[in-house]
Formats: sequence, C-alpha cells, structure tokens
Amino acid sequence: MKNEIHPDYHTITVEMTDGTTYQTRSTWGSEGDTLKLEIDSTSHPAWTGGNQKLMDAGGRLAKFNKRFGKISLKK
Repeated sequence: MKNEIHPDYHTITVEMTDGTTYQTRSTWGSEGDTLKLEIDSTSHPAWTGGNQKLMDAGGRLAKFNKRFGKISLKK
C-alpha cells in the first residue's frame, strides 16, 4: 500500500440523544473530539415504532389516489 494516503483513524466519543456516551474509532474530527448525535436508535421512529406521518409533497399522494384509487384486486 502507498504511505500517507489514508485518513487519520483515531478514538472519538459519541454522545447519544439521551446523554449516554461510548468511545469508538473514526475518521471524523480529531483525537478526543465528541460527536453529538441529533438522531439515533433511541429517538428515531424507525427504531422506536413511534408515530410516523406520511408526507404528501405537492399532492403526489392525492394525484396517485385519483389516478389509481379505483383499481381493486377483488373480482
């Protein structure tokens, strides 16, 4: 391998949204920095099963339902 082409791999501290921390190795930041997460597995609805909203950007859902809403698999 070529020398000096790889990023610096060092130890950082990761702080979860609930305040818990753990140490890991990363190329993010500098040695000893703390990465504060805004979203993690303890707060994101994909992991917690929380309330999820269907975002209808620009009426796309309404347009889809207008076009295909009458189609049914029942005979």
